[in-house]
Amino acid sequence: MWLLYQIAIGLALLTAGPFLLLARGRHYLASCACRLGLGGADIERSADESPLWLHAVSVGEVGVAATFADALPPSTPLLVTTVTPTGQARARTLLGRRATVTYLPFELGFSVERFFRRFRPRALVLAEGDLWPLVLRGAKRRGLPISVINGRVGDRSFRRMQRLRLLLAPVVGPVDRFAVQTGEDRRRLLALGVPQDRVIETGNLKFETAQPRPCPEAERWVVECADGRPVLIAGSTMRQEEGSVLDAFAAVGGGECALLIVAPRHPERFAEVEELIRAHGESLARRSQLSPGTRPDVVLLDTVGELAALYRLAAGAFIGGTLVPTGGHNPLEAARFAVPVAVGPSMENFRAIAEAFDEAKAWTRVGDARELANAWRRWLEDAEEARRLGRRARELLERHRGALERTLAAVEPLLRLEEGPA
Repeated sequence: MWLLYQIAIGLALLTAGPFLLLARGRHYLASCACRLGLGGADIERSADESPLWLHAVSVGEVGVAATFADALPPSTPLLVTTVTPTGQARARTLLGRRATVTYLPFELGFSVERFFRRFRPRALVLAEGDLWPLVLRGAKRRGLPISVINGRVGDRSFRRMQRLRLLLAPVVGPVDRFAVQTGEDRRRLLALGVPQDRVIETGNLKFETAQPRPCPEAERWVVECADGRPVLIAGSTMRQEEGSVLDAFAAVGGGECALLIVAPRHPERFAEVEELIRAHGESLARRSQLSPGTRPDVVLLDTVGELAALYRLAAGAFIGGTLVPTGGHNPLEAARFAVPVAVGPSMENFRAIAEAFDEAKAWTRVGDARELANAWRRWLEDAEEARRLGRRARELLERHRGALERTLAAVEPLLRLEEGPA
């Protein structure tokens, strides 16, 4: 079975490889050695030092992993893996000073074996999930405790896992402890056959994420671009959303009334979004440029890791991935700074957070460009309304703290923090 699985993975990589290289060649070529289990160590470790392994798929999960890591003893050696290049960059920013940061190996036997021989982790902690059968098998064969923190089971994942329930044993079986966000996540795992004593509801660690480090240079740059105008931010936008954002911006007066920052979710789309902005007739400055330009209408945030800090400058924000059916993105980075937030209808990946925001009336729901324009216009014209909405969001965030303490209590007995190499 394992041989057939690896053959299938190998064929999938060979099939997808040319397309990935065409789309994001500079990212994947540079990371191939790490993904084959050959490289990626950033710091020297002594021969008897065995790290705690934290795995986080991309940017959002890296934030969860960093929150968890900050609560561990400073002397704990850490190994951090990601899947995406943006996640890798974020992990190096947040954890690079104390952790070895590399990529998760390809799901191939030789890659996984090389990875384990090189890094010799003592325990594996998975942020939100991302369960790879061969990696889990390798960890379990070496006696590593395996925990999921901030776990969630989305609607689509649950439907897919229900259809494949007979094949789930290699995926959920090796996990010793699921620390999940909500009671619904717990019920879904139990329905999939996970034993009750392995699943604990601990809350959402994203409510615990530390305030982002200031980016003084980026903030000065944006303030210079704004030239006294209020700043609107469209963060983590997806394809087919930027057009609606630009239409809404034009409806509130465009660059005459505000500066718009557009931050696409995926770096490979920066050039595409730039073309779209220019096609809308807006003057543009890219963050990667050395100078802000002459009072642009729109800033394209084509950097990784600065968006969270820049929310502190915003008079209003739109959270991307919500006007298109992709499941939504995290609104808490903006809420932390009491910024009024608008989101579309798609928030399935953040169901519990969305329900809390809806109940507290701590954001504005919009369905299209016209409704987004109406929200932005209200906030620009009525600063007190904007402040009230932003305060409700920040108060909501504060009320939901406590997940970190519960998560540590749930998984700390499995972490082997005082033990030697596995």
